[in-house]
Amino acid sequence: MSNSEKNLRICSKGHKYYKSSDCPTCPICERERKPDNGFLSVLSAPARRALENNGITSLQKLSKFNEKEILQFHGMGPASLPKLRSALKKEGLSFRN
Repeated sequence: MSNSEKNLRICSKGHKYYKSSDCPTCPICERERKPDNGFLSVLSAPARRALENNGITSLQKLSKFNEKEILQFHGMGPASLPKLRSALKKEGLSFRN
């Protein structure tokens, strides 16, 4: 997609970026707020936001959900499940059955 099909946007922090969709998320802000470590750091920005928007910021909170419930969150896709399973397993946890 060429830049002529994308619209210039400026976020509230003054970052300039181009987007073709209606998504209001600034990619520069998303890169800046990505955690350096922990299970949220291995996820894509949409998957990370999906968990955060549902109050899931720890593996203990994540373990209270089953996989089907997690996949219902907007922004969460099946590619994130193996990463989440692995993170849970390292802490001796798992998704709820």
